[in-house]
Amino acid sequence: MRRAAVLASIAGALLAAQWFYAMAQTMEFRIDNVSSARKVDATRLAAGAIEFSDHTGAGTTSASALMPFDEWASRQPIEKKFLALFPNYVEPLVNIEASPGDAAQKPYTEKLYMYVAQARFVLAKAPNAVDLSRYVTLAFLQKIDPAIKHSLIGATDVTTFKDKAGIGNENPDRKWCTGIANAICIASTYKLEGKIPIGITLVNKLRDSKKVADHIDFQSELAALSPADLDQSGLQELTALNTAIAGVLEQNIFYVNQVMKFGKFFAVFQAHPSDADKTVVTAFMTLAIKASVLDEKREFEKVPVLRNLVPAQVLMGQSSFNSGESISAGLPKYARNEIKTVANLLQTN
Repeated sequence: MRRAAVLASIAGALLAAQWFYAMAQTMEFRIDNVSSARKVDATRLAAGAIEFSDHTGAGTTSASALMPFDEWASRQPIEKKFLALFPNYVEPLVNIEASPGDAAQKPYTEKLYMYVAQARFVLAKAPNAVDLSRYVTLAFLQKIDPAIKHSLIGATDVTTFKDKAGIGNENPDRKWCTGIANAICIASTYKLEGKIPIGITLVNKLRDSKKVADHIDFQSELAALSPADLDQSGLQELTALNTAIAGVLEQNIFYVNQVMKFGKFFAVFQAHPSDADKTVVTAFMTLAIKASVLDEKREFEKVPVLRNLVPAQVLMGQSSFNSGESISAGLPKYARNEIKTVANLLQTN
């Protein structure tokens, strides 16, 4: 009877463990807004919770979530090192030769504003059970945001960075989409949703200058980086967590046709401080917004029907033109949706 009781106890424990594991695999993550996600104590992370921060929220303005690039680089050098397009990135000097019949333009520095989102969550998996190379696929990207359409390209298809959109984005250390074992190169298109295309049509009728496109085209590189490829101490400073780095999942958006100069998704996978069967993920999303886009406020405010289409308000999700779950929803909602979806895919896949 004693032996039967022991066996029953063991069986019960195993069933309970299986139940908890199954629950962890199917649990939907939720977003908890905090002041600084990377400073959240990893040992206190609740299952299914994503600690998220981007300096937006009730009562805030778009200005509170957008920081001038040079100020960001000065105040957050460790972020700039890892979350800019490459460590020594600077605001580019634009000096494009005039086309025949056009007046020559003086060289100028293209000013940028940074949107930086950070998140922290825990996976119910040991670090060695998370194979990041499995996520370097078009299928993974398509699941993150079905509204964005992707196709594979080769290194020879990468832009030459000679136009205004590309100037300054050429990687000085290597050519994009080369030199990394687990990486793919992608061309993507997102057609703006909701009422935004209607507003753009009206804007294009009212202006004589360069027309605004109703879609965003971009090229990027998605890669899985192994511990041997990484600056362990630097990344531990970035995440404010001093456990071993198991790997990084990184997407560099190095060419965008409008609105943004570059973007990056950067997720660091680390050993849990007190549980060998869990992995702590600290994820970042950075987007460099062109200051010239934010400066268009006056042009839009002159037309009553377009007053809610002011670019800064649309980007920050504070306009009646915002809609959907993707980029048209505004950067704060888009960032939250993307990180939440990534967390769910990492946990269940």
